[in-house]
Amino acid sequence: MSRPEASSLAAADARAKIPEAAAGGRNAHRPPGWAKRTLIRHVVPEVALALLRSLRLSWRVRETGRAHYDRAVGSGRAPVIAFLHGRAFMLLNTIEGRDRRCWFSMCSTSLDGDAMARLEQRLGFDVVRGSSGRGGLQAIVDIIRAVRDKPGAGACLAVDGSRGPRGKVQGGVISLAQRTGGLVLPVTVSASRRWIFRRAWDRTMLAKPFSRVEVVFGEILEVPARLKAPEFDRLCHELEERLVALQGQADLLSGNGDTEPVRAA
Repeated sequence: MSRPEASSLAAADARAKIPEAAAGGRNAHRPPGWAKRTLIRHVVPEVALALLRSLRLSWRVRETGRAHYDRAVGSGRAPVIAFLHGRAFMLLNTIEGRDRRCWFSMCSTSLDGDAMARLEQRLGFDVVRGSSGRGGLQAIVDIIRAVRDKPGAGACLAVDGSRGPRGKVQGGVISLAQRTGGLVLPVTVSASRRWIFRRAWDRTMLAKPFSRVEVVFGEILEVPARLKAPEFDRLCHELEERLVALQGQADLLSGNGDTEPVRAA
């Protein structure tokens, strides 16, 4: 990757303006012990995988806008599937193994990210480690290189990163599309009966057994290879608006939705 590209990515990363949690001081936490690390890294992902696969067998999944997905993967360019972090569990579970394509995903470098990375690897994804804060720029650079180096590969990325704010599109997804193929495919999901993890910043959603699950693909967002800052920001805003509207459509189809806004104020 050239120096101008790296500088552009650094600017996009800065525009995300996601503060890293301060280390030390009052907010410092004692590092988790060996038992907790082992539990989170090795036990939790296997339990989560078994749960997801069991649930998926009971779900009645319907897809809307599938033509947009087919167009993106059939274009000969690298598609970037963009979704809200709170829908990651369900969407990665339904994207698993599609078209026998290699899909790259990104997980944070935190301990929780270790668990999510292992789960995604077990689902068949190639995982790049990084987040909107620590290691985020390098992770975007790494995933760009990985997609470029593997013909036919695609990427899946939570637009609001690993820390939020919820529903706010950060620059990484646009930078990724800009340098790998220019196609962003927004997608979301809803369910007729679901759990909402209300204490999580992203309000993670998981469909209950035997739910009707609505997967909704939106229209492709074209990203030019060259962008000035105002146009870059406009595309981030446009993708954000599309995903918010798409979630409203999915909730309408499922007859159920979150009581809190998809996008944090």
